[in-house]
Amino acid sequence: MSPQNEPRLTKAQRTAQAREKARIIREAQLKKEKRNSWLLRGGVLAAAVAIVVIIALVIIQNNANNEPIAASGPVPANTNAYGGITFGKNGALVKPVTTEASVDIKNAPAPPTAQATAATGLDAIGVKASASGQPVQTVIYLDFLCPHCNEFEKTYGAQLKTWQDEGKITVEYRPLNFLNRFSSGTNYSARAAAAAACVANTSPDKYKAFVDALFADQPAENSKGLDNATLKKMATDAGSADIGSCVDAKTYRPYVEYTSALATGHGINGTPTVFMDGKQYSTGTFTDFANAILAAKK
Repeated sequence: MSPQNEPRLTKAQRTAQAREKARIIREAQLKKEKRNSWLLRGGVLAAAVAIVVIIALVIIQNNANNEPIAASGPVPANTNAYGGITFGKNGALVKPVTTEASVDIKNAPAPPTAQATAATGLDAIGVKASASGQPVQTVIYLDFLCPHCNEFEKTYGAQLKTWQDEGKITVEYRPLNFLNRFSSGTNYSARAAAAAACVANTSPDKYKAFVDALFADQPAENSKGLDNATLKKMATDAGSADIGSCVDAKTYRPYVEYTSALATGHGINGTPTVFMDGKQYSTGTFTDFANAILAAKK
């Protein structure tokens, strides 16, 4: 039967039919709203779970960063027992002058009872004038969270390298943990210094590149600093061998603790602290200070 021959619906039938369509549409809408509600609840729950997981991971990482450090530990290959690694002409590694294979925090000197105004007992930490005709020993105590250390490197790094490549000086880097208290409980200064020690141990020729990377991406004081995963990647990007297991095992954290306590015990209480030929830079421009020492060495 064609639509034209179909019987005409009564008003009541048309009303009933409209109501049925409305009911079907309403039920479909209710089902959709219920489905969306469950999806929303599921999304909120998933987000809540993700937040909890992130918080838990942060807490775990912070706890791991703040776990007690062993009292003793190894000295990295290519570094001395004072905390430094030294480079000479054209970036050549200078053999360490100490022979200790390990250090123990119990052997570090007690900190001064009053604020030190100058470093003392420098011979005991290997800071002294070089022999006649030898390059001037330059020792830089630094902290990778210290903005003034970063500024010193940016301002004088190129000049230091020029003197170094000319054979006039050697440059020794001694990272410290002094600014741990400014890294929101993550001990960034110590972790970064220990990561640098890992690089010194396996890839000394990439040490300076790693130092430059740490300063180029230096976190702000009172921040959490860079996490260990970032430190590992930065080392790899600098060309170092993998330091992942070294960082995870905190292999050189005792070394950093010891050498930082050693520096404090000898009156070094800030960074950067710089010595040339056993003399401490304090006032005036560093260039004038260095030029005077280099001139006197001739």
